[in-house]
Amino acid sequence: MRNHRFLHIVLLYFAFICTLYSQHQITISSTLYPESNTIQIEQEIVYNNTSNDTLASLYLNDWANSFSSKTTPLGKRFSEDFLKRFHYAKEHERGYTAIKFITADDSRIASWKRYDSVPDIVQVQLRTPLLPSEKIAFRLQYDVKLPSDKFTRYGYHDNGDFSLKYWYISPSVYTNKWNTYSNKNLNDLYNPLSDLHIKMRLPSSYKIHSELQQYIIPDETTEETQTIQLSGKQRNKANLYIEKDSSFYDYQINDLKFISNIDEKDIAPELKSIAIHKILTFLEARLGKYPFEKIITSQKEYKNSPVYGLNQLPDILRPFPDGFQYEIKQLKTISKNYIENTLLIDPRYDAWIKDAIHVYLMIAYTEQYYPEMKMIGNLSKIIGVRWFHAADLDFNDQYFLGYKNVARLFLDQSLTTPQDKLVKFNKNIANAYKAGVGFKYLEDYLEDDNVIPLSIQKYYSENLLKLTDSKKFEATLSPLTPKNIEWFFEDYINTNSKIDFKFKSVKKRKDSIEVTIKNKSYNAMPVSVVGLRKKEYVSKTWVTDITGTKTIKIPNEGLTKLVLDYDQKIPETNRRDNYRNLKWIQNKPFQFRFFQDIEDPTYNQIFFIPEFEFNVYDGFTIGSKFHNKTVIRRPFNYNITPSYGFKSQKLLGSASLSYRRQIADYGLYQIRYGISGNTYSYAPDLLYQRVSPFISFSFRPEDLRSNQRQRLTVRSVNVFRERAEENPVNTPDYSVFNTRYLYSDNNLLNIFNYSIDYQLAKNFSKLSTTFKYRKIFLNNRQLNLRLFAGTFIFNDTSRDGDFFSFALDRPTDYLFDYSYLGRSESTGLVSQQIILAEGGFKSKLDYSFSNQWLTTFNADSNIWKWIFAYGDVGFVKNKGVSPKFVFDTGIRLSLVADYFEVFLPIASNNGWEIAQPNYNEKIRFIITLSPQTLISLFTREWY
Repeated sequence: MRNHRFLHIVLLYFAFICTLYSQHQITISSTLYPESNTIQIEQEIVYNNTSNDTLASLYLNDWANSFSSKTTPLGKRFSEDFLKRFHYAKEHERGYTAIKFITADDSRIASWKRYDSVPDIVQVQLRTPLLPSEKIAFRLQYDVKLPSDKFTRYGYHDNGDFSLKYWYISPSVYTNKWNTYSNKNLNDLYNPLSDLHIKMRLPSSYKIHSELQQYIIPDETTEETQTIQLSGKQRNKANLYIEKDSSFYDYQINDLKFISNIDEKDIAPELKSIAIHKILTFLEARLGKYPFEKIITSQKEYKNSPVYGLNQLPDILRPFPDGFQYEIKQLKTISKNYIENTLLIDPRYDAWIKDAIHVYLMIAYTEQYYPEMKMIGNLSKIIGVRWFHAADLDFNDQYFLGYKNVARLFLDQSLTTPQDKLVKFNKNIANAYKAGVGFKYLEDYLEDDNVIPLSIQKYYSENLLKLTDSKKFEATLSPLTPKNIEWFFEDYINTNSKIDFKFKSVKKRKDSIEVTIKNKSYNAMPVSVVGLRKKEYVSKTWVTDITGTKTIKIPNEGLTKLVLDYDQKIPETNRRDNYRNLKWIQNKPFQFRFFQDIEDPTYNQIFFIPEFEFNVYDGFTIGSKFHNKTVIRRPFNYNITPSYGFKSQKLLGSASLSYRRQIADYGLYQIRYGISGNTYSYAPDLLYQRVSPFISFSFRPEDLRSNQRQRLTVRSVNVFRERAEENPVNTPDYSVFNTRYLYSDNNLLNIFNYSIDYQLAKNFSKLSTTFKYRKIFLNNRQLNLRLFAGTFIFNDTSRDGDFFSFALDRPTDYLFDYSYLGRSESTGLVSQQIILAEGGFKSKLDYSFSNQWLTTFNADSNIWKWIFAYGDVGFVKNKGVSPKFVFDTGIRLSLVADYFEVFLPIASNNGWEIAQPNYNEKIRFIITLSPQTLISLFTREWY
């Protein structure tokens, strides 16, 4: 017996030694120079070929060099996400790696190189291929110029501190192929486990905080400088926080030292310690023991991956109880690090499994310790706020809403989509939330609260500090489940198929109820049917394999209502049709709510909100908009807005109905139908009515990150205007059939779009096209070009003057598409408002309209930041008159591009305008008062 025990110990020992032997080793000797934000590095890498393949070359991650130019994959990513700060940064604010040499003592390294398209990956060519189980040791010498922290929150800070991430060169992961990924600001560097030995020399005034073991080397320390040794086994990263005045605090929690600078005002150290102990105890019970001696969380990490609902609320509100906000921040960051430091999963192509575990643990933690916590905290108790459905939602409901938001926008992507192919909202929020909510859905379907926690715990323990993937989790979970769960991995994980069920029919029999359920999507996902007797929960039946429709029978036990997914565990995109009343015709009561709210599927909601507008004829108008638009967009929308004009003293208003239908993921992906109408004043004491039915077809590419969009709109614009006896119009009522095609591809650095517009009315037909191009060059010079060309196919509108003509500087807007402050004004301040449509000129010239054809070219370029020089040229052709050449030049002040701009004319066909009388009347401006239009400026960074 003793011999067997001795042999067992010996085998464990040799297994441990072999594990250590299999690790790569990275030894770094470095010197930090704060005055130049530079680190000099001498490094040795011992690379062990643990694969079964013979390697002819090695690949290294050099993500510090991803900051070297505006054209690296990182620079391009910033531009795609409309993040300006990197493109407009000063050269010294960016970073780079300057490699001096890469050599090996045995001369096995033939050469090394970078590729222009991926400068943050280094290929090392070997003279002699590296055989399986063989090692190679090679040395590198290089300098790292650290970037400013304003790009990713890591790098050098303005106060002289440093947060280091991706700061040294490391081997790429090899798994039958090299997994080499460029830095795209996704925080997904894929490093293998290595034993790290880092020696750093730096001024004595600094302190280093990290998860590595560290000590000061006395023999290499003076009053001015110090040398710190850091080391750690089986590590895939070495984040260092280097500060003069330390912002970090630490607690010893059993065998684990916790270090952090995430702080919360008015939280006593004792309460922080209790919270951290609770979080770490929870994670150890749910996952397993953390294998290292220290764990660190930082404010930088949290801000890069915050609790978004919590993060958006201003500190002054403080809607959550003392300690909860701090606790949930730490939970998010600790659990993320706990998983990422111990499970080696491909973070670019297989991130969903880590996300699912992470979010599921956060949901479970809140359920265990804060089951009554609401999504908006204590705000839910305030009179007025508590009337909103948002006040009823639990804290964990935010995860479903985050996913539902992109699903309703038709931007959802499968959980297996590579991280660099995800739209920004999916990368940061929606996909992780869908993954975590998916585990709750699966848990509800299995009807056993222990299966998912047990599978996570088993998966963690069996794959601790190993290369692993989601397939191994599936292999762990499947044997533990009594039900078939293929649908979860095939449909829920691998596709972006929407989940949407409804009752098609319900028939009462003598002792049973025959229920037919329709699955609106093409998937095999299950749904539960719950029977209620008034408010009493009577029965629950899971229905699977619903292809199109499926009919089941459930016992009729005096049921009064049937509900699909009563517990709301399924991330269904539409829960409004999940209710069937067995005792009454109306399935859901009506509910009136002020302002706007989160959708409550148990009611037919109608919202109302005061609305204020202004034009010079009606003055200020006040109305009440009745609508069904919720915080998250829904397919069918209506709004009815009766209003009153204080100046015109008339009843005004607008109304619209629209329905969006998604028919595919890309190509022709959406069709929108609708009708709109409004009535306002178009001149003093004169009203117009406009009614316009429409249908639009939207197109997009397969890559949802692409901003390329196409839209074809067909509409009929019907206008009815009151007549004025003293100034009658010859055509007060008219109808225009309009077909318009729009193409756009808008990015931070390049904008290209064009439109083709055809109009047909009783007395005219016209065709026009507009091209726009904007380019921001590497030297930050901006060029804007615009071309307009329009011609009448036939024109019999002479009795209407130029009302239907092409306009050189100020369209008459007979289709009532534009938001003019005073559309009929020819003098005064509001007449100086322009909308850059048709001719796009800024000066008022003698030839302001064209009844035959018009061609103009507009250009401007910046002189300094938001100050531009502009110039317009063109030809105006009217019937019976030879074409007239027109031009103007001036200064454009682009305070908010396309939304608030001022144009100062200098010269034109009118002469030297800047020296002419009443120059202030020649100044033109663009102004946008629509809140929705301004909001789009900020939301474009999210999607």
